[in-house]
Amino acid sequence: MGSLTDASDTASPYMDSLASDVATYDGKQYDIVKEGLATILNPRPSSSTKNTERERTTATPLQTVFYNPIQQFNRDLSVLAIRIFGDDLTSIRRARQEKRPHDSKAKAAAGKKRKRAEDCSSDQLPRLADKEPLETVNGASHQYTTSETSYLHSNREESLSLSGKVVSYPLQTVEIYQSPPDTGLSHPNSKIETASGAGISQPSPEHASIPQVVKPFSADGNHETKPIPRSFRVLDALSATGLRALRYAKEIPCVTSVTANDLSASATDSIKLNVQHNGLSGEIYTVTGNALEHMYKIGAAAYGAYEAMPDGSRGRYEVIDLDPYGTAAPFLDAAVQALADNGLLCVTCTDSGVFASVGYLEKTYAQYGGLPSKGPQSHEAGLRLILHAIATSAARYGMAIEPLLSLSIDFYARVFVRVRRSAAEVKFLAGKTMLVYNCDHGCGAWNTQFLANNKVEKNKKGDEFYKYIPAQAPAASPNCEHCGFKTHLCGPMWGGHLHNPFFIQRILDELPSLSKETYGTLPRIEGMLSIALEESLLDSAQEGMTRKSEKAQTEQETICRLDPSRPDKYPFFIIPSVLAKVLHCVAPSDAALRGALINLDYRVRRSHTKPGTIRTDAPWTVIWEVMREWVRQKAPVKDGAIKPGTAGWAIMRKERPRAIITELKEQLLSIMEKADDFETAKVQIEAALFKSGRPLDKSTEEAATTRVSLDRTEGDRKTLKVVFDEKVGKDVGSKKLVRYQLNPKPNWGPMTRAKGGS
Repeated sequence: MGSLTDASDTASPYMDSLASDVATYDGKQYDIVKEGLATILNPRPSSSTKNTERERTTATPLQTVFYNPIQQFNRDLSVLAIRIFGDDLTSIRRARQEKRPHDSKAKAAAGKKRKRAEDCSSDQLPRLADKEPLETVNGASHQYTTSETSYLHSNREESLSLSGKVVSYPLQTVEIYQSPPDTGLSHPNSKIETASGAGISQPSPEHASIPQVVKPFSADGNHETKPIPRSFRVLDALSATGLRALRYAKEIPCVTSVTANDLSASATDSIKLNVQHNGLSGEIYTVTGNALEHMYKIGAAAYGAYEAMPDGSRGRYEVIDLDPYGTAAPFLDAAVQALADNGLLCVTCTDSGVFASVGYLEKTYAQYGGLPSKGPQSHEAGLRLILHAIATSAARYGMAIEPLLSLSIDFYARVFVRVRRSAAEVKFLAGKTMLVYNCDHGCGAWNTQFLANNKVEKNKKGDEFYKYIPAQAPAASPNCEHCGFKTHLCGPMWGGHLHNPFFIQRILDELPSLSKETYGTLPRIEGMLSIALEESLLDSAQEGMTRKSEKAQTEQETICRLDPSRPDKYPFFIIPSVLAKVLHCVAPSDAALRGALINLDYRVRRSHTKPGTIRTDAPWTVIWEVMREWVRQKAPVKDGAIKPGTAGWAIMRKERPRAIITELKEQLLSIMEKADDFETAKVQIEAALFKSGRPLDKSTEEAATTRVSLDRTEGDRKTLKVVFDEKVGKDVGSKKLVRYQLNPKPNWGPMTRAKGGS
């Protein structure tokens, strides 16, 4: 493991001067960069440093420690997401603490445990019955009742260093862990309270801080147990300048400690300087070492390897943030193991040329376990590949994921995933993993196939249970049913929902109270989250939500969970201009196409990944029928514009007049084969001709305006009444939002990798 270091709590002894935008430390000049409530010192390149031609032309100087101002949106959003997640986790923990039993049965059970403890050897156990002190730290005696020791046992991840003893009970175990070697770390919880309420300082880190147990006497003389504070620890695994760690410590109230790790010694030196500059020496701990090694050791410590965290505490991190230069795939396995139950995993991947392009599909499969998609939906498919990699990594250890927010932003992807230990929910993963048959060289249509079906059945008693059934294959023919072109395989990829709308709404509710000076990207955050909230195709705000059990109601979850067994049946989106390109016609406006689908009683949404997108639950059969009607009603195609053998030519051959003629021809041939005499055949032919030219009656016209079922037949398709009503498709009264980002400056992007020393 890398060395554990931290800056001094005192002011900088080697600070020479400080200007408004330039600071000098130990004879070196630094640019002061302020973001949020934190400031960082970015080293200025020396005059002898030679920049490349690209760096000179783009005004991007060579960096010794990587810092990209373009990703401020990423950092602002991360602060808000972790804050909302922390509030939810705190509410759940508080509810669990308040649920501790105080009835007579619990007291009776506690008495039996106390009696068993008295029967054990006194040199092995503390005397709980007569309330002898368990341990003395800096002169303060702390007594733990049976209920408290049971609490510490059930939450051993929160137990902190005391004296190195392991106290064993017949029915329970309270582990008191050895504090880490003296590394010069200071601990934020440097004060403990005794039963009398007096505060006793801890002048040195001989012992890590312990949970505060405040036990005032009530009127009847009994002790009133108050909740033991719980830690909220964050790991910034690839910290660079430490800007994320600084902002998390300053701007998220529930955070108790932040670990900033980086493999580069120059980066951790920069982090120490920035931590000292911001006055956060007791809250941020730096680690110089491999992020994989650190996370694996923290994960192994929970299984008894006795590896303390940099702050001296035990257990796993509540939040782990992975923001590498490139892909995060190599870090996922270690991250899920170092994450606490119900923890939050924040992942950034900047290799969009891999996960959102077919140019390196062999590399995509090696890193993410699936093949990418070609076409406008490639970035959403990339998000699903990243989630698939996280889900399969977690499933190996009995953990299930719930994506709270998944965004394709500029040149990278950012996902926020809640990970919970649940062997039952892991069983749903196959039913939420899908393959995609993509007509990427033809009309652009796709078909999805899930690997399994999560089916609800009832036993003899009427109780519901899940049955996991393998899916039938294949879900589509090798050739596209619409244009006849060959389809290509994508995936496997995540087939569940990309977002939790309740989580997004919580962030949106928080935005009006925030300062635009602190969060400079608030307008874009509001716009992108509003689209992400709208793009869900749940039937209502409650559809897909897990029925709150008695336990969930007691825990007071503020972020409701979606049903973990339900897949997303309507992934991806369409773009009107792309559809029109296939048919060589003028593109319909977004409002016109949306209005036509809404009139057919289909739902339409936007996608956050690209402007001008439409997410809908309409099948491709209906989508192409609507486009054929667009050509017939609004935008006729010039003769010869559609060449034979193209996808558009095959699609337009299925237009309604041609379909009617084809059906009539089939009917006439059938009549001629079955007719016994000429007169009978004549009557049947006249009836068929009359029927083919008869206008729709009122009942048929009303039926045509009703919703088309997903299994509509070819005959039903011809009765659709398509109306391109732009008034219906427009967002009436919607707030003007910055939904899609414009380029902030010329030649912007992921920037070059830092060239600092190791």
